[in-house]
Parts: sequence; C-alpha cells; structure tokens
Amino acid sequence: MASGPLAGIKVVEFAGIGPGPFCAMLLSDMGADVVRVDRESGVRGGSPRGATVYQVSSRGRRSVVLDLKNSEDVETALRLVEKADALVEGFRPGVMERLGLGPDVALARNPKLVYGRMTGWGQTGTLSHAAGHDLNYIALTGALHAIGRKHDSPPPPLNLVGDFGGGALYLAMGICAALVEAARSGKGQVIDCAMTDGAASLAAVFFGMRAAGLWTDERDANLLDGGAHFYDTYECKDGGWVSIAAIEPQFYALLLEKTGLAGDPEFQAHMDRAAWPKLSDKLAAVIKTKTRVEWCAIMEGSDVCFAPVLSWQEAVEHPHNQSRQTFVTVAGVVQPNAAPRFSRTPSAVQGPAPTVGAHNDDVFADWNVRPARPGDVA
Repeated sequence: MASGPLAGIKVVEFAGIGPGPFCAMLLSDMGADVVRVDRESGVRGGSPRGATVYQVSSRGRRSVVLDLKNSEDVETALRLVEKADALVEGFRPGVMERLGLGPDVALARNPKLVYGRMTGWGQTGTLSHAAGHDLNYIALTGALHAIGRKHDSPPPPLNLVGDFGGGALYLAMGICAALVEAARSGKGQVIDCAMTDGAASLAAVFFGMRAAGLWTDERDANLLDGGAHFYDTYECKDGGWVSIAAIEPQFYALLLEKTGLAGDPEFQAHMDRAAWPKLSDKLAAVIKTKTRVEWCAIMEGSDVCFAPVLSWQEAVEHPHNQSRQTFVTVAGVVQPNAAPRFSRTPSAVQGPAPTVGAHNDDVFADWNVRPARPGDVA
C-alpha cells in the first residue's frame, strides 16, 4: 500500500492531456489511489508504438475504460465518483455537464467531493471557450513577454510556466487544500483552476518589483532576466555553458575573486544598471577562456552561486542528483523521482503508466462499485 501523505485518498481522473495528467501524477506520487477513466481510443501523448511506459506523467494510477456516450457507463462513472474524495478533469467548459458528469450532478451524489477543473482560460471569462495551449496562456499574463533576450522574440519556455507550473501545481495544491477543508466541514467544492490565473500568480513578485520601480517591461534589462552581468548564463571555451547568480555582495565578491576580476574597478559597480551591459561583455570574455569542466573545478560547491548548464542526460548523471536520488528508473524509463520529500510518510512512484483499461475488474472490486447494467438508468 502507498505510504505517502495522501495514502487512502481516492481520486477519479478523467483522461486528458498536459496539466491534468501531471496533477494526477503528483497526487499519485503522494500516495493517492488514482483511477483514470479512459476511452477505448487508446494511447495519448505521442508515445511510440503505444508503449505506455513512456507516458511518465501517467505513471502510478490504474485505468478503467468507460464509454461516456453510453448512459450505463456514465452511471458507472458516477458510482466511482460516489466513492472518490476528489475528481480531476481537463475538458473545455461545459463538456462534463453535457456528459452528465458536471459538478452539480457529481456533488449531489457525493457532497464531500473535491471537484478539480483544469482549463487554460478558466470556466468563465471572454476567452473561456476558445482553444489554446500553454504558450497562449502565458502570453496573455505578461509572463512570456518578460522572458528572453532584448532583441530576440520571446522564446517558448517549454510548457513549464503554464501547463505544469501555473496549471498542474496549482490544481494539486487546490485539491489538497480543499480536502483539508472538506474533512472539517463535510462539504466538497469545485476548483476552477485556470492556467492564466496560475501563471499570473507565479509572477506576483515581479508585479511587486515593477510597482516599486525595480523592474521594467524591457526584456534583458532587469535583475533576474539576464540583464545583470552577475545573474546570467555564459558560454565556455569548449562550447559548454555555466550559470552564475551572484546577487548578494558577499557572493559577488567571491565571483570576482574566482574570475580574477577583483582588481578591476569597473566591477565595483555591482548594482549600476547602466554598467551592466559592458560588464556582461567583459565577464563573458573571461568565462570564454576556460572550459566548463575547468570552471566547475573553480566554482562548483562554492558560494559564488554557480552551476553548470546540464543536458537531460548530464543532469541524471550529476553526483548531487544521484546522491539525492532525484531521478529513478521505472519500467526501464529514467524519470524524475517523486517530490517533495516527506519525513514520516514518504512519497514514491507507484508504478509505470497503466495500459488503457487494464484495471476495470480490480478497481470495481477494490472500490466496491458494481458497474451499471441496462435497466439501471431510466
């Protein structure tokens, strides 16, 4: 049996893509019994040859197949919902209602249910019914505009800011909070998790800095966006890259010592924004004189605030990540371990992604649910 802090919590996940499955993965890693309601249509997520082991964000749950256009299967889904503590769905607004599985119906069957809804634009708003993806959601919040170099187009920052940071993590947090409240009140509720809301929330510190006159709308000109010479990435002699984040005075002084720049009076202009572009060029020239391995030998582990910029494979092999078991191998696939760490109820990956429909009998037996039959639905 799972040992995480959510052990004993039952979650029904309606199959989707992106942040919904990632949220359900987080809940599973923390010990929840997540049952995914799949369609017969099979493999999602672009995995080669239907190999579910590559669907890392679908790990650690069981799969049942139901035809949600069939009234008996909708009734079976509602019987699962009756036994669940939480529900995760990521359809456009109105889809679950049209299927007969909307919040009003679900909460009538299970008043303590935490009903988690994941969308890009939200359940309400002028764009709520429009199609979109991560890049569009973070563009609307200002986050995308703030990322990248001054004379380049804003780069797509993978789908970390919208789908996973502003979406999945916020829904997982919301579900956990609502479960705590439901345990006190005996009442469930609906969570409207919009990636636009989450991405905006992630930027709270920057909105505060902007209001205080400490941040501008110009890219590559601010403290944390590459504008400062002491907070940036630099290319090494061998083509590798390193990251430097020596913000505080004592760390900055150590950076100058390690790079041999302590005697250069121009570098005493630590927080002089007008000097940053020239100092960036001078520091870049110094970093280019040594390989990444040489700079690691000089700076890694010191208070310079330094790390090499690693590829995925290099990250897996790095001694720090290995010492913390940051990555694990599940069914032959290397992937990130469960996070965060709990001292008394440790989280763990509960297994690889399931084959679609592999657990119909097991789930119905374990959850004490009798599948609906013809005649059960009026």
